[in-house]
Amino acid sequence: MVGRSDSVLLTLLAGNEAHVEGLTPDHFVAVREEQRPAAITVCCSDSRVSQEGMWSIDEPGTVFTPSNIGNQTWDDHGGDRIVDGSLLYPIHHAGTEAVAIVGHTGCGAVTAAYDVATGGKPPGPQGVRKWVELLVPVVEEALESGLIDREAATERVVDQLVEYNVDAQARFLRNSRDVPETVSVYGFVYDFHGVYGEEAGRTYLVNLDGTTDPDRIAECLPGYDHAVDSLLYG
Repeated sequence: MVGRSDSVLLTLLAGNEAHVEGLTPDHFVAVREEQRPAAITVCCSDSRVSQEGMWSIDEPGTVFTPSNIGNQTWDDHGGDRIVDGSLLYPIHHAGTEAVAIVGHTGCGAVTAAYDVATGGKPPGPQGVRKWVELLVPVVEEALESGLIDREAATERVVDQLVEYNVDAQARFLRNSRDVPETVSVYGFVYDFHGVYGEEAGRTYLVNLDGTTDPDRIAECLPGYDHAVDSLLYG
């Protein structure tokens, strides 16, 4: 029975129609039987952040794309933090050896965790509250680190916390016994507010396998120094 959302449904169907018409006959041939994605991209589940679009990827099987509230690499298991299975699966079963953790400017999840850390109430329902509460210790640690300008405007504080969270997620992965040392971990912030620079949609590399000094990172990536920056260590 058609309901109030028919216009949305029709838009989705029309979009898929265009998608199908744009595919070549051999589009899925190389990945039909198995996938060997080159990278995992862990992004915040935000409609403004396109996991494949930001890398200009059109070919299937190139990136494994889990997302969640606050681009978190962990999950809670009986009070313990474990690496989320959506990251571990491609690492252990598809041969993927690179993880890109992508936060974004103006993140609502980090904003909510900051509100809780400074005395506010966590948002509901429980499925949202759980993920925000997992971020609260990260925010509390950040606020005590001396890296956050606590006197700045809230928007600036949140963006600094976004970058700190990316570093925290990267550190957690690198320290986990479930993630082989051969796996590279990259930390990015996707900027569509003009916080790091004037080019909307650029991903800024803020963490390269544990290195957070932008000058040292830039030295490793000649030609891409414009895509390296930091609100914490710049």
